[in-house]
Amino acid sequence: MTADNLSSRDRHSPDLVRAHVFISGHVQGVGYRYSTWDTAALLKLKGWICNLRDGRVEAVFEGSSDRVQEILQWCHQGPPTATVTEVTVHYEPPEHLRSFEVI
Repeated sequence: MTADNLSSRDRHSPDLVRAHVFISGHVQGVGYRYSTWDTAALLKLKGWICNLRDGRVEAVFEGSSDRVQEILQWCHQGPPTATVTEVTVHYEPPEHLRSFEVI
């Protein structure tokens, strides 16, 4: 399954939101980015995720409000090998991204 599968209705939905997220803790080298990609694909979210030099993970999620809230909940735990200590979320205007990428 790819993260590119949003129906036309979902793409133009009035409840489209964009969350810009920073995840702290033991979140690099534990499969956090690829586990997040899998979860985003299941939720049909758009966006991206990358490692930062300071040890955090940065991500952007775009989709319906309920699906974005679901992945934000997931980000607080992450994969079994991660230890998340903080998740910071900033909401921004959606950019209508077309896919979800691991950077």
